Amino acid sequence: MSLVQRSNIFDPFSLNVWDPLKDFSTQISKENSAFVNTHIDWKETPEAHVLKADLPELNKEEVKVEVEDDNVVRISGERKIEKEDKNDTWHRVKRSSGKFVRSFRLPENVKMDQIKAAMENGVLTVTVFEP
Repeated sequence: MSLVQRSNIFDPFSLNVWDPLKDFSTQISKENSAFVNTHIDWKETPEAHVLKADLPELNKEEVKVEVEDDNVVRISGERKIEKEDKNDTWHRVKRSSGKFVRSFRLPENVKMDQIKAAMENGVLTVTVFEP
């Protein structure tokens, strides 16, 4: 078996791909990891603006929906870190934990005093009605 050395010729199948962002830090802190993974849909119907957030394993006491000035709806909460037992052996940790916050500026014509929020099966639904 012979060893093949690569030359300086461009090889599109090379594993040595140039990465212009190689030195750019893309680390996500544990505190922000839940924020990054919080998926929220926003749709507009003829009657209202509807925000739906996937918040698995959270109950309504762990989530806050606030109305701020200038028609801003703010959704925040925290996913707690699971207690670790010294005798446990972890093979993979993919579920995120930490605080999250997302804000949405709604159009001026919505009725911010008629906002409705409901949590069911890990999905938060926030409805803001239009005139």
